[in-house]
Amino acid sequence: MSNSGRRRVVITGMGVISPLGNNLKDYWAGIQAGANGIRLVPWAPDLKLTTTIAGTVQNFDAAEILGDRKWARQTDLFVHYAVVSAQEALKDSGLDLAKANTERVGCVHGSGIGGLNEIEDGNKILHTRGPGRLNPFFIPKLMLNAGAGNIAIKFGLRGPNFSTASACTSANNALGMALRHIQYGDADVMLTGGSEAAVTVLGLGGFCAARAMSSRNNEPEKASRPFDKNRDGFVMGEGAATLVFEELEHAKKRGAQIYCEVLGYGASDDAFHITSPSEDGLGAQRSMELAVADARVNLSDVGYVSAHGTSTEYNDKTETLAIKNAFGEHARKLMVSSIKSMTGHLLGASGAIAAVASAMALRDEIVPPTRNYETPDPACDLDYVPNVARKARVNVAISNSFGFGGHNATVAFGRFNG
Repeated sequence: MSNSGRRRVVITGMGVISPLGNNLKDYWAGIQAGANGIRLVPWAPDLKLTTTIAGTVQNFDAAEILGDRKWARQTDLFVHYAVVSAQEALKDSGLDLAKANTERVGCVHGSGIGGLNEIEDGNKILHTRGPGRLNPFFIPKLMLNAGAGNIAIKFGLRGPNFSTASACTSANNALGMALRHIQYGDADVMLTGGSEAAVTVLGLGGFCAARAMSSRNNEPEKASRPFDKNRDGFVMGEGAATLVFEELEHAKKRGAQIYCEVLGYGASDDAFHITSPSEDGLGAQRSMELAVADARVNLSDVGYVSAHGTSTEYNDKTETLAIKNAFGEHARKLMVSSIKSMTGHLLGASGAIAAVASAMALRDEIVPPTRNYETPDPACDLDYVPNVARKARVNVAISNSFGFGGHNATVAFGRFNG
């Protein structure tokens, strides 16, 4: 235990399933290139939806990857994403679970929606064949905690285990809870992140009904344009990311690679509206201020903000205001970008893939760009790292997630200096 009363936490492994690639290497290469992961959803035009595009995962088969088709049939796609990303993260970390005390290895994994594919399939069976023909795994497949539970079962993790469900803030809340479990001695290692597989008829149709999404269907590669004056809504995405959080001395003892340090966490709520952010940005501002204070660094130490940056009119200008109010004059020196411009919005998993990008930015000294930034908006007047990744050394980065329900969560990361 450090003199501060808290143990230090570092990231030692990461795994990603995303519209830019199904492993860390491909995902990070896509981020650095400002690549596009937004595509036509083949079945959407026939349904005459106002939005027919999304950031979709390609060439993914969990049964083939894990070698277990029976398990794959008994679990939802969001669980497939969660477990495969966790497997990659564990492999990347080099942690030998056969030698580890698995009572001190846990998992907190978030999802905003859970098993929506199974809900749709179950509803069809209910109305065509009757309730007696429902899949016996109907409930275990759809429940939000199925990601965390299946990760524990797959890898034999007997430490703290639960899921967070706070809409688009789910993954960041998961990261924060995982951080706390290690800081205060409940565990030595935590797998944490988020998973979402909601690009379904109900998912896409529901968000179309909410009139929150871009309708730039003929130019999917230009549809997600955070902070740009001509943005017209967010673009859905799907996938997962899992990060291995580890107590510093535990990581050092086994000679683990270290991407960066996890410094702090802050959370708040707008207490304003179920879907719209508070126009004063006070909730988002407070989550950033709390995370920086919890990290025990100064606001002026922060060099990069991985923005929530959804490409909606209200989120982008409200987040910009919140950043300016939190950081004051220092906001003009910050680099701010949104990876949603490349991947779409992964809802409950968005904070997890943003955390991966933040960790890589700190390690490799490359700040992700905001794709499709063409026309400045007077209400969004910060440095959004337009279109091209930037070589820059950053000592502290924060990553924002804001969600329906007014939820706000920010995680602070620091360059690891030993």
